[in-house]
Amino acid sequence: MQFSVTTWNINSVRLRIGMVTQFLRDHQPDVLCLQETKTPDEQFPAKAFSEAGYVHQAFIGNKGYNGVAIVSKLPFSEQEAMAMCERNDARHMTVVLNQGAGAAAGIAIHNFYIPAGGDIADPEANPKFAHKLQFLDAIGAWGVARNPSGRPSILVGDLNIAPYEHDVWSHKQLLDVVSHTPIETTTLEKLRSELGWTDAARTLRPEPEKLYSWWSYRAADWQASNRGRRLDHIWLSDALKPTLRDLSFLSEARGWERPSDHVPVTVQLEL
Repeated sequence: MQFSVTTWNINSVRLRIGMVTQFLRDHQPDVLCLQETKTPDEQFPAKAFSEAGYVHQAFIGNKGYNGVAIVSKLPFSEQEAMAMCERNDARHMTVVLNQGAGAAAGIAIHNFYIPAGGDIADPEANPKFAHKLQFLDAIGAWGVARNPSGRPSILVGDLNIAPYEHDVWSHKQLLDVVSHTPIETTTLEKLRSELGWTDAARTLRPEPEKLYSWWSYRAADWQASNRGRRLDHIWLSDALKPTLRDLSFLSEARGWERPSDHVPVTVQLEL
């Protein structure tokens, strides 16, 4: 069975619902995980997703900020949204595919939206950066307590950290810039490795290949300057690592009309 999961920070699902449903029609992932949906639950465009064939849905959101969602062709019978750092700010959703999902049954999908962290890489001077580091600690504690990678699992999301040298356009120039500072990259990599996750992108496309999933809106010509960062990630548990077949970044999506500053990242597994 071919099985695919896409992660995409959509930066307002209602604003870009036409773009999202067109992507679903064109690419047909089995599961789509969204971050920064920016909509309260009662206004989530559930009907549009159902009409596109994604009738199984789990979402949690707020008006104008944060929010995560998982929409799926395949059924799931378990879902959970955790409050992270004692804040109910809609940054996590987990679902577990059920027997109706065929060979994918039992796979847990964890969708995270890690805080960006503001502009100053100093937790003493910047509460947003302190929150980001606390959030990483909370994921680590969750991993130790729940051992999510001990079962067939996929962790995806906008993790807001570009961990490797070639995950950013200039390693030297971004070392003191939030998303690529040593404390962030070291913490994320330690968390990933100690909890037993495999970075799907770098398994198939190792360093020094440059990989980006985000380009700033501030660039006059994002494609010409190509000052990107790989902020969006897909991690696999050990049970799924042998099934990894492909991972792609739909870079062209950054050039669509009124795009998100992130592009879809899709993993293909053979179960």
